[in-house]
Amino acid sequence: MADPLDTVFSALADPTRRAILSMLLEDDMAVTDVAEPFEMSLAAISKHLTILTRAGLISQEKRGRVKWCKLEPDAMRAASVWMQGFGQFEPVNLDAFERFLAKELPGN
Repeated sequence: MADPLDTVFSALADPTRRAILSMLLEDDMAVTDVAEPFEMSLAAISKHLTILTRAGLISQEKRGRVKWCKLEPDAMRAASVWMQGFGQFEPVNLDAFERFLAKELPGN
């Protein structure tokens, strides 16, 4: 069985799935509404939703005849904690780095 963190990062690797998650930040959405902005079939969107559901990033619930998608933010917590481990490094100041390079490599 795959590591849950691997499953989450694999799901997040696709830009369509990340866009879907961004849409669901606002509110729960019907599957047809999720599919609307994308130029792909409903079947293709359903595959993306299945991957997000398996990763635990969203849940799907049938309400009457309509299937709804809901963001499950707790599923991203482990990924967030893992990424925060890299936050110990200071961000690179690109302007200062460029000045350093210009000073050290005057021929460029």
